[in-house]
Amino acid sequence: MIKKFFRFIFKLILGLFILSIAMVFLYKWVPVPATPLMVIRSVENFQDDKPIFWKHDWVSIEEISKNLQLAVICSEDQNFLIHNGFDVEAIEKAYQDNKKGKRIKGASTISQQTAKNVFLWPQRSWLRKGFEVYFTFLIETIWSKERIMEVYLNSIEMGPNIYGAEAAVAYWYKKPASKLSQYEAASIAAILPNPLKFKANPATNYIERRKNWIVKQMGYFGKLEYK
Repeated sequence: MIKKFFRFIFKLILGLFILSIAMVFLYKWVPVPATPLMVIRSVENFQDDKPIFWKHDWVSIEEISKNLQLAVICSEDQNFLIHNGFDVEAIEKAYQDNKKGKRIKGASTISQQTAKNVFLWPQRSWLRKGFEVYFTFLIETIWSKERIMEVYLNSIEMGPNIYGAEAAVAYWYKKPASKLSQYEAASIAAILPNPLKFKANPATNYIERRKNWIVKQMGYFGKLEYK
């Protein structure tokens, strides 16, 4: 019985391992139709007797303004193009700030956020963090940086029941994602830490300050080019 049990566990783990790799390979080319967070938000809406829907229009990276691509890099992960999925410097700084009792800032890279958004659940735990590391390694190995950005900008929550750049730009600015200006892109990037609390348009004083900071960083960063 014990041998059968361990054989079953081994087969289960092996099956999940193969399935995870297959999914990452599939999403290297195929649009992500929905994410766990979209489903979770729908369940929350159902429990609160709110309408169950989400706005999510997948578009290619060529149809997303370079302004928005650069804005999220400057806002969320300035080492995105050069790290292997994990920003060791940012992790160490977050650890030191935590030890000093300072307000904890996220050290998750765009790659980690993409892994979490597409394959995992949002609640924090050591188990989820472990899976996040695993899926981050997979997408960094199998996808290009441009593909990671494409999936990230098509999957991330950008407003109430709003997911992805095309739906977000239509919601906040009534235009396609390809037509986003530098300041408009910065305003959307500025709300990403909490898109259910903050508004890109009209912007509060806090978001306005964050937007101006992001635009400055975009100027320092220069032209965005994927390898």
